[in-house]
Amino acid sequence: MIDPGFFITFEGGEGAGKSTQIRLLAETLRAAGHEVVLTREPGGTPLAEAIRGLLLNAGEPPEAMTQALLFAAARHDHVSRVIRPAMRAGQIVLCDRFTDSTRAYQGEALAEDALEATILLGTSGLVPDLTLLLDLPPEAGLGRARQRGVAGDAFERADLGFHARVRERFLALARREPDRILVVDADRPAEAVAASIRALVAAHSAIDLAGAGA
Repeated sequence: MIDPGFFITFEGGEGAGKSTQIRLLAETLRAAGHEVVLTREPGGTPLAEAIRGLLLNAGEPPEAMTQALLFAAARHDHVSRVIRPAMRAGQIVLCDRFTDSTRAYQGEALAEDALEATILLGTSGLVPDLTLLLDLPPEAGLGRARQRGVAGDAFERADLGFHARVRERFLALARREPDRILVVDADRPAEAVAASIRALVAAHSAIDLAGAGA
């Protein structure tokens, strides 16, 4: 059975503006009369949020496979309790990060077959209908993240070379799946980025944005 809802994920490096853009798209969709669920990974349920704390705020990051399995456990709870039920109800789900972040970040240390096995454990085969990749040079993104004035998590504290490789893995995924993963230039003012996202959603889905300023 095909779920009647629609699943959109937002991906990108640190400071790319995902939180801002997912909020702006949610406002646009709701103004057009759609029911929207806004969520994030790791997180989205009490259990997944607890795992998020373990993954992102630990002084010493867990070993790579431990990380991947914790992400898979958090994602399985999130998919089964939040994403799938919302899609069955015909809602639009907007998620800040999903499996492509796992591939981009954990792909540094794990073989592809092992990584894909943990992803399948977490998703039970669920794939986003559309992914918006907010692309930004890592030095610019990390600069934005530092301007927020909060302590960086375990991934933000990694060196610039790591973030450059994460960006390249994201872009490689977009080249591999160009129909699903749409690259958005995030090195622009927020409203210009939001306008591009509205146009892409209108062009690549059956979602009606009429009356919402699209």
